[in-house]
Amino acid sequence: MPKLDLQTLESWLWDSANILRGSIDSSDFKNYIFGLLFLKSANDVFEEEVEALMAREGYS
Repeated sequence: MPKLDLQTLESWLWDSANILRGSIDSSDFKNYIFGLLFLKSANDVFEEEVEALMAREGYS
């Protein structure tokens, strides 16, 4: 089986994203992106708080 190169993988991922997105208008697509950005930000803050708590309590 041939090895998968980065360019082929990127192409498959973009094609998959386009299929999943379907016929959503690009101006409506921002609603999905803003939601994902919010969740990413909330996750980053949560992970920082967990690390700070663990450091404060002496866990490695």
